[in-house]
Amino acid sequence: MPGLSRKTSVWMPVAVILIAMLSIQSGASLAKSLFPVVGAPGVTALRIALGTLILVVIFKPWRLRFKKEQRLPLLFYGLALGGMNYMFYLSIQTIPLGIAVALEFTGPLAVALFSSRRPVDFIWVILAVLGLWFLLPLGQDVAQIDLTGAALALGAGACWAVYILTGQRAGEEHGPATVALGSLIAAIIFVPIGMAQATDSIWQWSILPVGLAVAVLSTALPYSLEMIALTRLPTRIFGTLMSMEPALAAISGMVFLGETLTFTQTLALCSIIAASMGSTLTMRPEPKVQKVDIS
Repeated sequence: MPGLSRKTSVWMPVAVILIAMLSIQSGASLAKSLFPVVGAPGVTALRIALGTLILVVIFKPWRLRFKKEQRLPLLFYGLALGGMNYMFYLSIQTIPLGIAVALEFTGPLAVALFSSRRPVDFIWVILAVLGLWFLLPLGQDVAQIDLTGAALALGAGACWAVYILTGQRAGEEHGPATVALGSLIAAIIFVPIGMAQATDSIWQWSILPVGLAVAVLSTALPYSLEMIALTRLPTRIFGTLMSMEPALAAISGMVFLGETLTFTQTLALCSIIAASMGSTLTMRPEPKVQKVDIS
């Protein structure tokens, strides 16, 4: 049935994004529990190294061929992926997970804002902004937020924006297999940096199973799924859908790390979810949906 097939092609990448976000926030909570043992840079190195190994085995990136115009976006995609991971993990050492993701979200929020064309798109962006405004502890509580951690979260957000924009360009031909090569680029730069700053405990075999779980939940699975969505959704829709990240991060922090939410923060999360749902319900199907071979 053509109509059913068309609806499926529109909603499938939305479901893929939701699964990716749930995975990455669960992985972030697990990673934060490792900080006292190996340090944030060490967890970053484990995540990128093991995640890259998994992706390379699955997708065999040496078989990929990229056009000349795709190579520079691929390089920036890999650097953005590594920088996003590194700065985000450093930020959640000193600020709560939900707040860090809210600050990091300024990257995709900017992508959504500058990519919007219809008036209705701005309604969802405004809702997301209001949610973020009330999610952050404004007023006197701002003094309680570590400024270095906040700056690192904003830096991760800038990398996230570059990740979205360059990922679409780099992955339009090879889809999720592109993540393997992008992750390899990130590993070459950031794994040595993370290892150099890690504690000696990183070499204990007991750390490996947890590090592997973090790699799967935070890198291999979500980035592969996001690449599928990036090549099938308009940039503004992808950017606005990602506004659910702070909500999922806060829930993950509450469930796994014992972090609690105030009533105002709960309302803020509802506003963010409303923005995500609104952008999804009003999105227009693309006239031509690219099929991605993930075998």
